Amino acid sequence: MMDHDLETAALGAYQDKPRTFPNMRTKPYTPLIFRILLGINVRVLFILLLLGLGAIFYVGASTSPIIVFVISVCILSFLVAIYLTKWVLAKDEGPPEMVQISDAIRDGAEGFFRTQYGSISKMAMLLALVILCIYLFRSTTPQQESSGLGRTTSAYITVASFLLGALCSGVAGYVGMWVSVRANVRVSSAARRSAREALQVATRAGGLSAIIVVVPLLLVGYGFGASFVALFAQLGGGIYTKAADVGADLVGKVEQGIPEDDPRNPAVIADLVGDNVGDCAARGADLFESIAAEIISAMILGGTMAQRCKIADPSGFILFPLVVHSFDLIVSSAGIFSIRGTRETGIIVPMEDPMTILQKGYSFTIVLAVLAFGLSTRWLLYTEQAPSAWFNFALCGLIGIITAYIFVWIAKYYTDYKHEPVRILALSSSTGHGTNIIAGVSLGLESTALPVLVISVSIISAFWLGHTCGLVDETGNPTGGLFGTAVATMGMLSTAAYILTMDMFGPIADNAGGIVEMSQQPESVREITDVLDAVGNTTKATTKGFAIGSAALASFLLFSAYMDEVSAFAHEPFKQVDIAIPEVFVGGLLGSMLIFVFSAWACAAVGRTAQEVVNEVRRQFIERPGIMDYKEKPDYGRCVAIVASASLREMIKPGALAIISPIVVGILFRILGYYTGQPLLGAKVVAALLMFATVSGILMALFLNTAGGAWDNAKKYIETGALGGKGSEAHKAAITGDTVGDPFKDTAGPSIHVLIKMLATITLVMAPVFL
Repeated sequence: MMDHDLETAALGAYQDKPRTFPNMRTKPYTPLIFRILLGINVRVLFILLLLGLGAIFYVGASTSPIIVFVISVCILSFLVAIYLTKWVLAKDEGPPEMVQISDAIRDGAEGFFRTQYGSISKMAMLLALVILCIYLFRSTTPQQESSGLGRTTSAYITVASFLLGALCSGVAGYVGMWVSVRANVRVSSAARRSAREALQVATRAGGLSAIIVVVPLLLVGYGFGASFVALFAQLGGGIYTKAADVGADLVGKVEQGIPEDDPRNPAVIADLVGDNVGDCAARGADLFESIAAEIISAMILGGTMAQRCKIADPSGFILFPLVVHSFDLIVSSAGIFSIRGTRETGIIVPMEDPMTILQKGYSFTIVLAVLAFGLSTRWLLYTEQAPSAWFNFALCGLIGIITAYIFVWIAKYYTDYKHEPVRILALSSSTGHGTNIIAGVSLGLESTALPVLVISVSIISAFWLGHTCGLVDETGNPTGGLFGTAVATMGMLSTAAYILTMDMFGPIADNAGGIVEMSQQPESVREITDVLDAVGNTTKATTKGFAIGSAALASFLLFSAYMDEVSAFAHEPFKQVDIAIPEVFVGGLLGSMLIFVFSAWACAAVGRTAQEVVNEVRRQFIERPGIMDYKEKPDYGRCVAIVASASLREMIKPGALAIISPIVVGILFRILGYYTGQPLLGAKVVAALLMFATVSGILMALFLNTAGGAWDNAKKYIETGALGGKGSEAHKAAITGDTVGDPFKDTAGPSIHVLIKMLATITLVMAPVFL
């Protein structure tokens, strides 16, 4: 009978105690562009679409049919996004007490976003001036001279592309946050009727922001701009969400013994706001930046290889990444729409596991992606010089798709409480807090092994398939190895929109649970949102596994691009880095150190901010004893203000470390090389720094993400009634583990994904300084 209640969530009488506190609403804010788009008449939209398509086909007829295809898919995907927006916003918001809480969350998230991105934009403008000065006074490459691009033109193009990348990354983050703060209350309301409908609303809301994020553009400066914004968005958002979460849990759940997301907890609104600015906005910027980095490196490698092999029409090799991501939008949209709503009413069926439903959608998306990838390689990568090369590259893509699937499975195995690792972790909680921490750390360390083996096999396999594809340069040397690895990276990211949908599902479901708890809905509704929230923890962990896998492959490609860049500026070959040279080895040590210090500062920032929250929440409980009896309203705004200001302050130090370190190391060793007669020493040391930082970063991120996700779901497993359930000693120990894991999985871990790609793009942009 309980399964039936979970599926139908028949509305019982509300509890007698007061459900919420007085109105928390402030004036809503919606950007002008969103108000215009949502207000467009369907007929006007159809006419504009026809005019747009006409213009595209006119341009395409005089340039390339590939460009026509890419832009057409982008337009159609944008229309799908508008349809999903209208569909989600048409859902009801539930009773007034739900709407009040949702409005408070939205106001907090949008206020923080405006302040945070104001700070980031000022830093971006300052960095743009630095890049402009470097490029105005550097030497030009032979390629630039032959193309007629002067030093000044090149400088302004690089700066413009940096600012464009920063802007697009910011837009990607904003879209993620804008959707989540409007979808959360609609998922809460849908959970009052059916678990399946709540799942569908959460998935489609996540799908909308995922489709917008997959925006294909290029240029090295563009990638650096995207990385720059993504790093600070992830740091600031991660510090915000976890400081609020830790502060709310330590005082509310451990000291006061009140449930998670209880309206009496002064930090609860800050916690729910953090889900949006930390998970939705930051992850949108993160995956956008991943896709941008992969497209840039693949287009550079494709163009270079086609030029070396004297391929008559290189456009297919250059534009191939754009077509792959166009198909990504199509297949991921199909996967999103494959998740249906409720069944016919009146049929009593047990509630389906939401993870199983999402997994079926992912499997469907993967099947379509394999077919689309094979079609793309045959269409664009077929050449008379090597008739079977396209098939080798199709297999490279298949390796990438399989790698993505295995990564998702590994992350699910280590973080889902249906599997043994999390259950063993939960069992360790029954013997105390210390054993829980030891078990969580060991689980995280062990979880690095399988992903590393999978990455290693995929890189070598893809390189070998590309190397033996039959494409050779003028001297007969095979040239397709690196491009094969690039194609594997594209394969891995060929379902990125669906993966991002699964990621966005997590914080939306988490917020929905908070709204249900704060508005004191019936227990059956909370049970549905609890199940969705536990699934959301797993989907967030799987997305982080996917993100670090794609970051590893993309960084390998960007490292190769850096070697080529140095070679072009130095006018001499730069093919390998010898770590037996003491200075180069030191550069590697500094790269590994950078990852550890960055992680330490990110976690410490959460700890310091959480201490401020804990002190504030304790103060309110002491000074306002009526809070516990619903007679006095907590000051939610005070906690929101504390977390917002502290997270903006704390994000600067680790972010600055990441940007300044490679530049300072490169310049210092360039000076040392000048006096010791080693002209390329600066570039070699930076290459070692980049290589070691990437390797250390992959391992550190895997450890942090998996340990944090496992601790969280061990707590969720105990809350289902296992090992004594809520309030037991095992539950208290599991809360401690979850608190330790919070900055691991949502601040330091995800920030490292961005950090290792940003190190690669910053060294590309700053390469002239190291010579």
